[in-house]
Amino acid sequence: MYIPDLYKNEDKEAIRTFLKANAFGILINQTNGKLWATHIPLELEINKEGEEVLMGHISKENPQWTAFESDNQVLAVFTGPHSYISSSWYDHENVPTWNYSAVHIYGKIKIIEGDAVIDTLTKLVDKYEQNSKCPVRVAELSKKTMMQTRGIISFEIKIEEIQAQTKMSQNRDDKNYSNIISELEKTENPQSMAVAKEMAKNRK
Repeated sequence: MYIPDLYKNEDKEAIRTFLKANAFGILINQTNGKLWATHIPLELEINKEGEEVLMGHISKENPQWTAFESDNQVLAVFTGPHSYISSSWYDHENVPTWNYSAVHIYGKIKIIEGDAVIDTLTKLVDKYEQNSKCPVRVAELSKKTMMQTRGIISFEIKIEEIQAQTKMSQNRDDKNYSNIISELEKTENPQSMAVAKEMAKNRK
């Protein structure tokens, strides 16, 4: 993606944190001669070789997986909170814009099988069940329920390139920057308020 230098995010730890917090991404590839996209959780993990990878799975009924072996190049897209920014919030005339964060990961995908499939499903469920009153455990599911794993294709994406952009009004002076935060908070829109929180954290 096009990233102006001002908005380029090269902080590896910040990118890791972003990916873990915004793991519901879009997996994109070429399938049957056209672009194909699936919205799924893509979890940043360490594989058995000690490499950072993305792990995920899709339904066998989804034709996207049929192209994984013939063309293993994929793109994973992740976005965080975003919000419209009105130029009426500035102390000067200008154009409206949009604040957002995004990470694009380019890599090679390969299908995984066997125990590794259950391992990745266990990690996924444990992550999202940790705040449940009665957390589900993969190890406690019946054989009948676990038979459903036969209907998925699990995969690992070897990361080759990361492009990260954080566009949060970095080009504004302190006065206008503070006013943008204040106006975003007034909207009471969860996305806008999340952007305000991110901006406040970035410039104290």
